[in-house]
Amino acid sequence: MGAPAVATLTIVRSKTARRVMAVAATMFLVTVLSVAVPLLTVVFIASGQSGTATSADVPKAPAVDPAAHVAKGGWTYPLVGSYWKGRGFGPDPNISRVCSYCSTWHKGYDMSQGCGATVHAAAAGLVTHAGSYFGYGNAVVIENGGGVATIYGHMAWGSLRVSTGERVRPGTPLGAEGITGNSTGCHLHFEVRIHGVAVDPAPFMAARGLPLK
Repeated sequence: MGAPAVATLTIVRSKTARRVMAVAATMFLVTVLSVAVPLLTVVFIASGQSGTATSADVPKAPAVDPAAHVAKGGWTYPLVGSYWKGRGFGPDPNISRVCSYCSTWHKGYDMSQGCGATVHAAAAGLVTHAGSYFGYGNAVVIENGGGVATIYGHMAWGSLRVSTGERVRPGTPLGAEGITGNSTGCHLHFEVRIHGVAVDPAPFMAARGLPLK
């Protein structure tokens, strides 16, 4: 038996050597997985975001407990729970760098929980529009009374749960967050109009005990 073979046999019979080899093999496997899993995740996300988003691309929103969406003073938040804040109301001269078709004067308040999150009516009223609505994409417009109207824009195609002419209550599910119309990512465009003129939703909601971020 040659020297290399004898050395190999000695290592195999050594308990310490076997432990070292096992640890080395485990570390190698962990290293491979730590690289492969993130890489596969990026590829999956990229493939899911390519092309035009449709209702089939948007995951179903999780069930919402109606008791968790309690209206305050006749008004409530259009999204249940925490959310990410996007563009606020007013001028945004830098928006053209990322969105050539977006208005430099933003008339609403962007908020997001992710694609498919349920959008709710902020107050009771009459649905005057449900469907494609200019740059708002798939949207719902509600006349809330007293000259006040609210708009819920960029919802996913096929997700609307109300129709024109329907009366809704605070917290009524309207549809799901999407990326329709002039939008660069899944979010809700929440807009408040008084006598047809868009106003800043933040102070409007704060005056009703519902401060926005």
